[in-house]
Amino acid sequence: MAIPEVLRNRDFDLYWGGVILSQIGTRGAVAANLYQVYQLTGSTAQVGLVGLAQAVALLVLSPAGGIYADRLDRRRLLQVTQGVALLVSTGIGALTLAGSATVWAVVASSLLATAAATFDQPARQALIPAMVPKERLVEAFTLLNPSRELAVLVGPALAGGLIAVGGPGAVYVFDAVTYAALVAVLAVLRVPPLRVDGARPSLWDSLRDGVRYVAERPVVWQLMGLDLTATVFGAYRVLLPAFASNILHVGATGYGLLSAAPSAGALIGSVWVFRLVRTAHAGRIVLWGTAAYGLAVVALAQSRAFWVAAVAAVALGAADAVATTVRHAAVQVETPDELRGRVSAIYQMCSRGGPALGDSL
Repeated sequence: MAIPEVLRNRDFDLYWGGVILSQIGTRGAVAANLYQVYQLTGSTAQVGLVGLAQAVALLVLSPAGGIYADRLDRRRLLQVTQGVALLVSTGIGALTLAGSATVWAVVASSLLATAAATFDQPARQALIPAMVPKERLVEAFTLLNPSRELAVLVGPALAGGLIAVGGPGAVYVFDAVTYAALVAVLAVLRVPPLRVDGARPSLWDSLRDGVRYVAERPVVWQLMGLDLTATVFGAYRVLLPAFASNILHVGATGYGLLSAAPSAGALIGSVWVFRLVRTAHAGRIVLWGTAAYGLAVVALAQSRAFWVAAVAAVALGAADAVATTVRHAAVQVETPDELRGRVSAIYQMCSRGGPALGDSL
């Protein structure tokens, strides 16, 4: 099979590999946050504080992240955000290894790491067009979703193994190393600076331009709204530590595998959707994928055997990937480069804020 043209791009290959590694560490750290809070308190309600912290950071800071992704050197902005996240992981790792970590320290680390990510994610998306020719953009963006799911698959599973061997502190140390690796990758990328034509508008005007663009395009805001509602009412992550320990009785390793199962399904779904879009209407793919996601969440909640829960979680991930890939590609292709950071930030508030808000409910 021929190698996709976009993967023959040296800068994109380095960036793509660095992002995957960083995401593996990030996803592992989130799983460790959830498990550590449950380990410290035995309370599912307090585990929800991690999701609440993420939701607050995403919903409050995402607009600013999008604005600065369209105003500053995106590579430098990414290096700064990765550096901040590195310090956060190092700090909570040191506290955990010293046996001094508290629930509020874990929640604060989740808040700070997510705050950095709200500036990080829009810049990550907006940096792609600077490395990839316009005719290869769709190809590049369709690679990003499967790679993200690969990270979500490997991260929690790796976290489960590291927790079993060295506790949550080992996960945070690994997370810090992955951030350092991406900072190094960004330093060697050959990326032209963002071109800004004319005088820069105020921050408020920049935000208003991004919101107006989304509001004037029904396809964009309808896809974002569908993503938000599905993930708010179908959130399941916060229940997995208690579900694995008290219902399935599978411990840390089983928790890691169960957390990773949706991403295994997502990898399958990401391959499947590329075949579906050639023969099926994109709108129908999104609707059927979203409906299947809801049914899979119900099946997971009703499971009482580990293998049944794992199958339901795989189906959940596959359905989510089918719908999400189409939604994400449609929004990115529809958006001009000069607005990509702001639109990506608004989309982030829905796609990442929805699950985080759902975890806190």
